[in-house]
Amino acid sequence: MAMTPKAFEHALADLCRRDGCTKVTVVGGSGDLAADVLATTPRGQRILIQAKRYSLGTLVGSQDVQKVNGTYRDIHHCDLAAVVTTSAFTKPAAAFCAQTGIRMTDHRALAQWAEGTGRPPWH
Repeated sequence: MAMTPKAFEHALADLCRRDGCTKVTVVGGSGDLAADVLATTPRGQRILIQAKRYSLGTLVGSQDVQKVNGTYRDIHHCDLAAVVTTSAFTKPAAAFCAQTGIRMTDHRALAQWAEGTGRPPWH
């Protein structure tokens, strides 16, 4: 939480590179159309990562994941999408992700990924 939102996006890009992604680009900012990081996974799939640097009391909602779902394939030409947060997801957001296949990485999974003990969001 000490990071700025931009620093958080760059930290996620660094984790992607560490874990074998190529063509990693930080896109985030105004007009990013729900993409903060774009990368190619070690298996050759394009992934879009939406970063949500929220406090633990602020949850990622259904509208956040719906925006990702609306752009990752047709606008960003990605095979996979993930929402990575320093917080957690509402039940409706989790249900939407389960239905659409969007990967969710909450604060616990993020900490494990960063430590190297958990899986990256493309697994």
